[in-house]
Amino acid sequence: MSRVRQHVNPLNNRYSTPVTPPPWADVFANPHQPLHIDIGCAKGYFIRDMALACSNWNFLGLEIREPLVQQCLQQRHELGLGNMHALFCNANNSLRPLLNSLPQPPQRVSIQFPDPWFKTRHQKRRVTQPQLVADLAEYMPQGGWVWLQSDVETVAEDMVEVFAANGQFKRFLEPPHLPQPGATGPWLANNPLAAPTDRERVTLAQGKPVYRALFIRA
Repeated sequence: MSRVRQHVNPLNNRYSTPVTPPPWADVFANPHQPLHIDIGCAKGYFIRDMALACSNWNFLGLEIREPLVQQCLQQRHELGLGNMHALFCNANNSLRPLLNSLPQPPQRVSIQFPDPWFKTRHQKRRVTQPQLVADLAEYMPQGGWVWLQSDVETVAEDMVEVFAANGQFKRFLEPPHLPQPGATGPWLANNPLAAPTDRERVTLAQGKPVYRALFIRA
């Protein structure tokens, strides 16, 4: 098996061409079910588990590392999941054409444990950019929500700042949630979704905090 790079530079020319949206009726058994988009789905274990737990929802994963997408699609095939799909693409230039092509907008979007890109000069490579948030704000329905998670507090803070700067999204803070041990700020204590990501499971098993935030499309 070939080695998969942990981090991929989305600004590389290789990832400059937006994905061509697929015929949605060919990838989802029922394309009109509510849709959850997971941006940065990696091997797709999260969307697989969600698809198994929530058969009345469709789950679409976007991932910039092509070998991981192939693994995700193999799981889809082996389990016969008609409510799960994954696409190899750069979300920062492919999200808008995908949103424009969908039979209905996503009710939920998640960005979980994205590549941190710690160096200041590399932070323009982070997936949560103002244009991505603007595209979501334009297409998502009122009441739709965006779920954010990271095990790096500065990365979570950056995602929160970018979404908070867009007036179409409002951070959900009620009822109040107590911070986790080792965490500061108004991070949500619990994950309301039916399945955790692998990174979330491992982080919590190590006794480390996960920094969670929820934004609602106003």
